[in-house]
Amino acid sequence: MKKVVYMGTPQYAKEILQALIYEKKVEVALVLTQPDRPVGRKKELKPSEVKILASKYNIAVLQPQKLTDSGVYSAIKEIEPDFIIVAAFGQLLPKSILDIAPCINLHASLLPKYRGASPVQQALLNNDKFTGVTAMLMEEGLDSGPILGYRYFKIPPTMVLPELMDRLSSDASSLTIETLNSFENIKPIEQIRAISTHCKKIKREDGEVNFDSASVLYSKYRAFYGWPSIFLENRTKLFGVSLIDIDSKNRAGEILAIEEDGVIVGCKKGSIKIKELQVVSKKRVSAKAYVIGRGLKVGNSLV
Repeated sequence: MKKVVYMGTPQYAKEILQALIYEKKVEVALVLTQPDRPVGRKKELKPSEVKILASKYNIAVLQPQKLTDSGVYSAIKEIEPDFIIVAAFGQLLPKSILDIAPCINLHASLLPKYRGASPVQQALLNNDKFTGVTAMLMEEGLDSGPILGYRYFKIPPTMVLPELMDRLSSDASSLTIETLNSFENIKPIEQIRAISTHCKKIKREDGEVNFDSASVLYSKYRAFYGWPSIFLENRTKLFGVSLIDIDSKNRAGEILAIEEDGVIVGCKKGSIKIKELQVVSKKRVSAKAYVIGRGLKVGNSLV
């Protein structure tokens, strides 16, 4: 029986925790996750997905603002874990905790590519053909430790962020169990730092798009599906976007066709179809209803 301390916060981390709970050779003795956060207009405190799951199985939970807070180190040390497993926790581990037991991170990219906070979005933004999950032995650097194992796959060209996260969560869950069960026989591989790349945390303003490039707009739609979503300079949100072509030359924002299931809009390079739009402070409507309601016709500008 391997005793584990687990650190994670979002849905991705919840799926990995569930796999650890189901694994008969593993005991999850303690879970650390981010503090409850205020959400919605009423700013009601909401626990993380990991906390909800851990509480369901009566696993002790700590929610420190920082891992250097008083009592955190001693709480982990007292467990005497065989491993500390980390997945999208949201904080760097200090050396004091790294020294307690082998710390394994499940990072949602093929390291050393996309170290940092938004690896899944970056894979979609860059229209990568392949992505995957890396099991990494943690050190003080950001996602820079030796590699213990990979899972990778080809990204379908229409896959959006939630679908990709589901696939990565599943692969990360199985890779976690595989890594724990064969840890003693794994020879870690050092990352090639010269080819490493880093990615920043996604901000709301990253979702702004224009009609310069259909390919870029569609990549942002896939990467920011759900949050922050994509929107025009006037904050109108676009939903149900599909890529029509990437090479045609058009006037930016020109309505090329009005169809029952959407409106085809030209970009300076390429064209897209939009199914629904939402103007600020208004309800979401079909793209066809939007253009008819404004008296727009083929040849007019959408915005």
